[in-house]
Amino acid sequence: MADSEEGTVENWRDAENRYGAEDEAIGVSTLGRLFEGTTSRNRDRVAQLYKGGVHDRSLVERDIIDSAAAGRYTSLTYSEMQHIVHTLAAGFRDWGFEAGDRIGLFADSRLEWAQVDFALQVAGLVSTTVYKESTPNQVQYLLDDPGATGVVVENETLLERVLAVEDQLELELIVVIDTISGYEDRDDILTLGELHRLGESVSWPMKLEGWLNDRDVDDLASIIYTSGTTGKPKGVKLTHRNFRANVNQILKRLGDRPDKSDDLPAVNETTRTLSFLPLAHVFERTTNHFLMFAAGASVAYAESADTVADDIQTVKPTNIAAVPRVYERIYDSMLEQASESNTKERIFNWAVGVAREHMRKDRHGPIHRLKYSIADRLVFSNVREQLGNNMEMFVSGGGSLSKDIAELFWGMDIPALEGYGLTEAAPVISVNPFEDVKPGTLGPPLSGIEIGLDASILTEEQKRRATGDIGELLVRGPNVTEGYWKRPAATDEAFTDDWLRTGDIVERGDDGYLTFHERRKQILVLSTGKNIAPGPIEDRFATNDRIEQVMVIGDNEKFIAALMVPNFDTIRRWANREHIHLPETKAEICRNDRVRRWILESVDAVNEQLEYEEQIKMFELIPEEWTPENGLLTPSLKKKRRKILERYDGQVRRIYADDKRPAPADD
Repeated sequence: MADSEEGTVENWRDAENRYGAEDEAIGVSTLGRLFEGTTSRNRDRVAQLYKGGVHDRSLVERDIIDSAAAGRYTSLTYSEMQHIVHTLAAGFRDWGFEAGDRIGLFADSRLEWAQVDFALQVAGLVSTTVYKESTPNQVQYLLDDPGATGVVVENETLLERVLAVEDQLELELIVVIDTISGYEDRDDILTLGELHRLGESVSWPMKLEGWLNDRDVDDLASIIYTSGTTGKPKGVKLTHRNFRANVNQILKRLGDRPDKSDDLPAVNETTRTLSFLPLAHVFERTTNHFLMFAAGASVAYAESADTVADDIQTVKPTNIAAVPRVYERIYDSMLEQASESNTKERIFNWAVGVAREHMRKDRHGPIHRLKYSIADRLVFSNVREQLGNNMEMFVSGGGSLSKDIAELFWGMDIPALEGYGLTEAAPVISVNPFEDVKPGTLGPPLSGIEIGLDASILTEEQKRRATGDIGELLVRGPNVTEGYWKRPAATDEAFTDDWLRTGDIVERGDDGYLTFHERRKQILVLSTGKNIAPGPIEDRFATNDRIEQVMVIGDNEKFIAALMVPNFDTIRRWANREHIHLPETKAEICRNDRVRRWILESVDAVNEQLEYEEQIKMFELIPEEWTPENGLLTPSLKKKRRKILERYDGQVRRIYADDKRPAPADD
C-alpha cells in the first residue's frame, strides 16, 4: 500500500514513538484506574450492546439491566456499566475477598464477563480464566493451580462441572451469571444479580478509592492459562503494567494520532466492535476488551460463533479482531454463495483475480480501473454489505493469516491487518500499520518493544531460505510477563537473560517488518534428517474450496503426509454437477475413490508450489470437523496436533504402512 503524503514510513514511526501525552486513553495506571478514567470521559456513550433471547440473565431478573427483545440488541452506557461494575466490586469485597485473592471466570464471552472482570480489577482482586469447553478435570486444575477461592460461572451447566470437583477446591463463593433454581440450600452459591444486591447494601462510594489505591501497576492483574497445545497449561502472570502497556502500544499504532490522514481508520470512541472469541483468551481480552473500553468504543457481544454472520448484519461493527480461521470461514462462505450457479462462480473467480491484481500493482491503468469498477459492483459491494457495510478493519492474530486471503480482503476495500503476539506478551508484539500495510507480514514491532533473533538454533537449510535476518524471535518490553505461576523451571526455560523466547522462527526484513516462518516445536524432522515446517504448507490450503482443514504430519517418518477434513458441501455440489452418486455418510464419502482422486487434484496443485521434501505424498480424509468442543482445537481455534494424532492414530499408521499414492484424477 502506498504511503500517504502526511505519513511516510519514517514519519509515522517517529509520530508513533512520540505519541501519548496528548491522549487521555494512554497512560500508566492499574486496570481499575483505566476503567474509571474511560467512564469519566465517556459517560453517555454506548459501552456495551447485548442480544435478547439468548441468556436467562440474573441481572435482568433483578431489574438491574433491561430485558432485550429476542434477537434484538440493546445497550448500556459507560455510566450504567460503571454503576454495575462498582456494585459488583462491592459485593465481592463485602463477601470477604481481599486484595490479591484469585477469582476464576468460567463463562463464554458476554457483557457480564466484561463487567465482572472490571469489577475484580476495581476491587483489587485477580482474575484467572477458564475456557467454556473445559471438562471437570480441567476446571479442577485451572481453579486449584492458581488457588482460586471464588469462581464466576455462566450457567447451571458450567456450575455442575465445578460442583463435580468442588471437594478438591478451596472455593468460598460460586457466582452464577444466569438464573438458577434448586440451590437455595447453598449459602455459598449466588447469582450475579444476588451479588449485585449484596453490593448495593455496602457504602462502596466511601471505599472505592481505597480499593483502587490499594493496587499498584506492578501487582498481578490476571493469570491466563496457555491453551495447552503442547502439554499441561501454564499460568501466565500478567500485571496491570503488562496489560496497560500493551493497550498503550496498540493505541499508538492504531489509535487516533493527529498525524494520521483523515482517510485512515483508527480505534477511537466511534469504533464499534463485535466480540465473539473467548474472553478467556488473551487476544480477545486485550484487543476487544481492555483496548476498546480504554478508547471509549462500543463492544457488542455475539450470541455465539455460529451466529456471527447474522450478528454482524445487526450490529454493523466498524472492526473485528479474530484468528485466521474466522477469516478463512468468511472466505469459504463467499465461495459457497458463488457456487450457487456456474455463472456466479465464474464471476466470483474473475473478481477475486481483479482484487488480487489491485493489491499487487502499484499503478492502475484505465482498463484495470474499469474492471475493478465492474467487480466492485458485482461482487465486492455485496461482500461489504454482508459484513454490515460499516467495516473499517479486520485485525488478525493468534496464527498465520494466508497472504492470499489478506490481499483479497484488501482488494475488496476491506482492510485486513495481520499481527503477531503471544500470551506472555499480553499479547500483541507487532501489527501492520495502516500507513504502510504489507500483506503476508506481521508488521513491525509496536513502540517500546525490543526484538532479537537467535539464529543459533537454526539449520543451514532454514538460514538458506531466508532473505533477511532470521532466528527464534526474542522479545522484551513493559508488556512482557515476568514468568509463569508457580512454574520457576518453565520460567527459566522461557527466558534468556531478560529476553522472552517466543518459540517462533521469524524473519526480519530491512524495513523492520516481521515474517512468520514456523513454530519451533512444530518442526517435523523426517527420518532423512530434513526439517519441514508444517504451517506454511497448511496455509497454502487456506483458500481451497475442497479441503476444510488440514494437518501436515511426518515427524520421524520418511515422507510428508496429511490428515484432511474435506468440505462436504463442496463435494456434494461437485457430485451433483458431475452426476456422481455419493454414499450417504461422511465416513463413506471419505473412502470413495472418485472423491479421493478429486481431492488429490488440489493436493497436487499445492505440491507444485513446494520443494520435493515438503510435498504431501499421502493423505487420509477425516469425516469429523476439528472443533474446540471435540477437543481437537483450542478455544482460539488452533490445532491440538498431539490430540489429533492420538485420535487418528489408525489413519496415520495406514499412511505409513502403505506409501502407494492414489492414482491421478481422470481427465
